[in-house]
Amino acid sequence: MTEFWIWLSRTLGAGAKIGDLISYFGSPLDMYEAGSKEWRISGLLTAKQIESLKQFSPSQSMEIYKICEKNRWHIVTPSSAFYPFSLMELPDMPAALFVEGDCSVLKSRINIAFVGTRKASEYSKNIARSLSYEISRAGAVIVSGGAVGIDSASHEGALAAKGKTVAVLGCGLGTDYLPENAALRSEIAKNGALVSEFLPFTPASKTTFPIRNRIISGMSAGTVVIEAGAKSGSLITANLALSQGREVFAVPGDLTSSSYTGTNNLIRDGCIPVFSAEDIVRPYRFVYPEFRLRENEEKPVFENKEKKIEKKKTTDIKKSDENKTVNKRTDVPLSPNAKKVYDVFGNEPLHIDEITEKSSLSPAQVLAAMTELELLGLVKLENGRKYKII
Repeated sequence: MTEFWIWLSRTLGAGAKIGDLISYFGSPLDMYEAGSKEWRISGLLTAKQIESLKQFSPSQSMEIYKICEKNRWHIVTPSSAFYPFSLMELPDMPAALFVEGDCSVLKSRINIAFVGTRKASEYSKNIARSLSYEISRAGAVIVSGGAVGIDSASHEGALAAKGKTVAVLGCGLGTDYLPENAALRSEIAKNGALVSEFLPFTPASKTTFPIRNRIISGMSAGTVVIEAGAKSGSLITANLALSQGREVFAVPGDLTSSSYTGTNNLIRDGCIPVFSAEDIVRPYRFVYPEFRLRENEEKPVFENKEKKIEKKKTTDIKKSDENKTVNKRTDVPLSPNAKKVYDVFGNEPLHIDEITEKSSLSPAQVLAAMTELELLGLVKLENGRKYKII
């Protein structure tokens, strides 16, 4: 049966309404045997698609078999035990997935997608690493797109947690896209899988990425958006997730920065705001009771340049005006506003209004800074809108 799925993939291309065709014909074999007359009668195919279907036969799939066998790539079709069940619900489900790595990871019970801008701030990348680390430790497979920025940070967090991660590519396997990420892709393949709907060696283009986004959201129970402008491509994934009936989460950002307009708008429109990893886990606690955070576990510090993980160190800093000792983690990379807010803390909890007054920042800037500090595990919210250093 695999050769018939590849025939559909090769002739109709990525993003075709394969699910609708299978619902009508029953199987790719039945569709092939029905012939061009029935294809036209179905009304599901254009004249161009029918001509393409007639141009190739399933037997010609052997060349793709050989390429995959030579490179140790797997071909996963809807007939395979490893095909993600959630993708079979899509009208445009992929006819074939080409996989480098562990196919079994595609059958994980709970996948969480992380998406966001490629030109991410250090703040957002730290948040992506921290959240994906905790969510991976909680038992989920982290799904992203293998690109630079938020994608890379999310994969890195999962790898640091010794968890599984999946990169859904916007090009075919074997394509030298983003050579600077080659080492990361290699690690993903060893600890999860590289997945593509496109035939091997298909180059990336401006059209391939929007097409693949439905797979990222479709195979995931929820999608987390971190730093997205008003026209960010990650919003395509978020909207696809909503249309597919999945949860969408968004990390709030600086209200005065256009870099966070997309994520802030998602929250305004009803998506779930993320202030901690618990916000991502909470909606699934009854459906996936095994998906839960590990309590009392110290978070790592992610070194951006060297991409190393180190345990947070605690440094005693004396506050001369209070003559008391305050434990502050000074080795955590922070945005300028977060550092300014962090420095106003002493031993006692501070109300959000006090923080705003002492930092001389706007309420919006303080909100964004406090979100960063919370997600990095540096402060916690207590009763009465008061925050305390951890």
